[in-house]
Amino acid sequence: MRRPKTPRAATRIGAQQLCELLGEWRADGGSAYRALAASVRGLVREGRLPMASRLPAERDLADALAVSRTTVASAYELLRAEGRLISLRGVGSFVAPDRAQPPGAQEPGPIDLTVAALPAPEPWLSRAMAGAVAELPGYTGGHGAFPAGLPELRAAIAARYTARGLPTDPEQILVTNGATGAFTLLVRQFGAPGERMVVEEPTHPGVLRSLTRAGIRPVPVRLLEHGWDLGAWRGALHAAQPELACVTPDFHAPTGLLMPDGQRRELVALARAAGATLVADESMAELSLDPAIPSPPPLAVHDTPDRSGTVITVGSAGKAYWGGLRIGWIRAGAETVRRLAEQRLSLDVSSPVIDQLVLARLLGDPGGPAEVLDFQRDRARARRDVLVALLRRELPAWTFQVPTGGLALWARTGGASARAVADAAERHGVRLAAEPHFGVAGGSPDDHVRLPYTQPPDVLAESVRRLAGALRAAQCGTAPARRNVPMSF
Repeated sequence: MRRPKTPRAATRIGAQQLCELLGEWRADGGSAYRALAASVRGLVREGRLPMASRLPAERDLADALAVSRTTVASAYELLRAEGRLISLRGVGSFVAPDRAQPPGAQEPGPIDLTVAALPAPEPWLSRAMAGAVAELPGYTGGHGAFPAGLPELRAAIAARYTARGLPTDPEQILVTNGATGAFTLLVRQFGAPGERMVVEEPTHPGVLRSLTRAGIRPVPVRLLEHGWDLGAWRGALHAAQPELACVTPDFHAPTGLLMPDGQRRELVALARAAGATLVADESMAELSLDPAIPSPPPLAVHDTPDRSGTVITVGSAGKAYWGGLRIGWIRAGAETVRRLAEQRLSLDVSSPVIDQLVLARLLGDPGGPAEVLDFQRDRARARRDVLVALLRRELPAWTFQVPTGGLALWARTGGASARAVADAAERHGVRLAAEPHFGVAGGSPDDHVRLPYTQPPDVLAESVRRLAGALRAAQCGTAPARRNVPMSF
């Protein structure tokens, strides 16, 4: 039998660190080791224990938790039996890679609803790839590193902003490795350990992870049910005096909310008065699903006339086009872009040439962006409507606003704990992201789950069927026989 390989670049989780992440993990009654295993399982699902992270030794964790070593050993053994943990003698125990089956697999398996991303648009992607491969020999004679991005891709992205009402020059564009790479670069350039950054709550988990790695403290501003509380933003900007503040005005992740143009203008003015730079995440901006509701112009339209002041925009190909193209970008003043390109040399140097060529073709071919975006929007709109109908029929106690864009519903769980719902759903073969996954640790509410509508209709139907079954079983106090794990809400 081949020995499993040690996960590369594993994040080491200390005993005290894991103890703090677990919080109040003990259950009232029942086995301590099962409660511990369930809590570790929840941390993995919420993304607070990354895949391949190395867990503390059994003895060290037992001492930190003030429990017997047998309790920790039994919890680890249960997680290994479930395939969630890999232990290597003399090396340690690691969070196992995700083994959930993809949609359409022949054998029944878990359905993963933790990722909100559409399949690739075909045949456009394959045509663009073929064209990019034909172009590639023109670049292989050089070093292949373009810290600011390929000139033709920068020009294509700039043209898209200009078409949306925000005049942009190619020198204002920096191509990055996805939106996460863009945000990481901005945090490194503008932030420093111990500083504070104002963020929405809920927000994208990648934002919070980037801040944690940089030692920056997030200052959350809670979204209201129907939008942004600019009075709270004014207070947070005044109190925190941050260098950066992050906002997602276009089909906010995870709520799907769209910021009106008047609020955009006011928020930019508030940031300018506080001396803060606004980072606008526009990864979802081109995924408007209701043609009758026009999208406001980009947030940076309300910036200073020299286009170098208060707003920096982050974009990505991963949502509107395809997540397999790990291409994002930053739009800022030309001088800011030049400094960021220099800073990037110590981070990841450049984005892959072939991916940039593919995206340049998708954006630059005649009719390309319009055809691709219409296709992706039609697909997302149809699946959104399927999911809405399923939820209204199978889970009538759940409430939500039907988003006018983006890729997910933000559903209130009818009074149940979202984490408990996610635990029950996973035991029935559906993986969900609960509200605490999108908030600052210790302060986030727990009554929403995110439900992407990016899967095919048959998979969405099966997901809702399993979810409704999980809730019925929980209300009856029963659990499926294949997992001897108690449920509670």
